[in-house]
Amino acid sequence: MGKRFEHLTKQHIDFIQRQKLYFVATAGPQGSVNVSPKGGDSLRVLDANTLIWLNLTGSGNESAGHVQLDPRMTVMFCAFEGPPMILRTYGKATALHRGDAQWQEYVDLFPASVASRQIFVQHIETVQTSCGMSVPYFDYVADRDDLAKWSDKQGPDGIERYWINRNQQTIDGFDTDIVARSGLQEPTD
Repeated sequence: MGKRFEHLTKQHIDFIQRQKLYFVATAGPQGSVNVSPKGGDSLRVLDANTLIWLNLTGSGNESAGHVQLDPRMTVMFCAFEGPPMILRTYGKATALHRGDAQWQEYVDLFPASVASRQIFVQHIETVQTSCGMSVPYFDYVADRDDLAKWSDKQGPDGIERYWINRNQQTIDGFDTDIVARSGLQEPTD
């Protein structure tokens, strides 16, 4: 049932582009494994061996801390409508912050958002598909706009304060480098 590939095929890319939801998994060398659901217009397939996804500001910043220590990342897509399928990309990832040279090269590929925190670049080493016959059917209604409303209300200064106060470490205490690599200054008072 499961098949392995060295790269994404055209059929894989078409499948990915139809999905409204995907999941990202990362882990440091020890501690917690993180799995995060992602949605909205936040993922691009650059080529058969490269995915990028925009990470918006949120309560945790696990992926950023993890990939600095151990760059392994799995991205999983599954069909909630149509023929069953699960597709996973396995590879090494890097996190780009707005102070990094490549940031501007990629950020304009996504809708503008004050909440844009990192862009992850996954260099795919293996693609695996499996049946997905036990994944239930779900109907897509709409993307949530709660994060966009909250972020707009915070504004750029509020988002930066949030990063400083809430996004500098993972739950296991790994540094995310968000302050240094985003060009922020810690408050001195």
